[in-house]
Amino acid sequence: MARNITPREQDYSQWYQDVIKAAELADYAPVRGCMVIRPTGYALWENIQQHFDRRFKETGHVNAYFPVLIPISFLEKEAQHVEGFAPECAVVTHAGGEELEEPLVVRPTSETVIGHMYSKWVQSWRDLPVLINQWANVMRWEKRPRLFLRTSEFLWQEGHTAHATAEEAMEETLLMLEVYREIMEEKLALPVLPGEKSEGERFPGADRTFTCETMMSDTKALQAGTSHFLGQNFAKAFDISFQSQEGSLEYAWTTSWGVSTRLIGALVMTHSDNDGLILPPRVAPVQAVIMPISTDERRRDEEMLPLAKHVAEMLNKVLGPRAVMVDTQFHMRPGDRFFSHLQKGVPLRLELGERELQDKTFRFVRRDSGEKGFLSLENLSTEVPKMLEEIQCQLYTRALDFRKSHTLRASSFDEMKAMLTEKGGFVEAFFAGSPEDEKTIKEVTGGATVRCFPLARKDERGTCLFTGKKDASLAIFAKSY
Repeated sequence: MARNITPREQDYSQWYQDVIKAAELADYAPVRGCMVIRPTGYALWENIQQHFDRRFKETGHVNAYFPVLIPISFLEKEAQHVEGFAPECAVVTHAGGEELEEPLVVRPTSETVIGHMYSKWVQSWRDLPVLINQWANVMRWEKRPRLFLRTSEFLWQEGHTAHATAEEAMEETLLMLEVYREIMEEKLALPVLPGEKSEGERFPGADRTFTCETMMSDTKALQAGTSHFLGQNFAKAFDISFQSQEGSLEYAWTTSWGVSTRLIGALVMTHSDNDGLILPPRVAPVQAVIMPISTDERRRDEEMLPLAKHVAEMLNKVLGPRAVMVDTQFHMRPGDRFFSHLQKGVPLRLELGERELQDKTFRFVRRDSGEKGFLSLENLSTEVPKMLEEIQCQLYTRALDFRKSHTLRASSFDEMKAMLTEKGGFVEAFFAGSPEDEKTIKEVTGGATVRCFPLARKDERGTCLFTGKKDASLAIFAKSY
């Protein structure tokens, strides 16, 4: 029945597009490179958003909103920043039937306009820290768009903070990286490697960039979220200065951090199979679907449907509003009804047929493993939440085992090159090269880059396999999206 999905082994890129289409997550918009996020996809994004937003607020951040249009002179104030984003910028030159005196850039990110506003709001050490996040859309003109992974317009959150000291700013940078790791692993079931980016992969204008790297089911890496220590670069460019407690005039230390709808792409490529989407219960728009099935319409409508609705109401009190739905697509054949929910990644299916009605049971089918069995009506309120937790944990464990089994260790450059070109996956190696060295490695390996220097293993030291330098840090190399 999965005839509308290309097998993953046959064409991974087409499989990815087919899963998104079959699950009704998104579609291409009339404007090249843009996408329309469909209701199922947006409900998934809302769930992801809520998990992150709750943690942001628990760590003292507040939400605000900044304009989508930025004067081009703002980007030019920070040289590294404008150089990094210039090829991706969309520029507005005319409005209201007239040519603008100064072109406006559709925000690729908001460090510049937020830096301008912070310079107005911050005067004294008492005004610090400033801890602001915004949920917004941004635009980066993509030459090779792919739904969720790289589109010209996408949704994200971007946090921007200002601090009195470098130590506070670095603490904030690492705190938000940990928040990202926590949500990605605990809610999205995505095993991540928190680490620091190399100089060649650093965010334009940042002193240091930290990342959460994930492995997709084709063994390529995906940057799932980043947190940047911006130093005083943007503070100096936009005069975010304040009077210290000692009375001296100081520049603030700033950070920025963000995750985007790219996470939906990560979910698709980490968990799904050739039948369609598979979703972790904690972010799934629907965690379980109840399906009354009978050829006797009277019995179905008068006995099965009321019971199904009662059970859904009972489970929603335990799991949360709208976590469980009742399928009433009675115009469809049972097999087609099953498959519509399977392709949308609903974690658990509960079937109520003639036999189940008589036995006071529900037949369950797990999306992650295909396991089938029966649950008694009286135990549903305890067994269904338990099973959903098992699915959540199993998806994380399966993805983590996959990453571990596709992580190799290289002791020479030739060995690393062979691993990256022939096998793929993550390759561990010691590295202390320059951005130019990184470019060379990318060319000779067909696109592999330094994904990160893992923070958990920052004390490991060895000889750089490319330059021969001593005391090199352990790096993760991989091809990526």
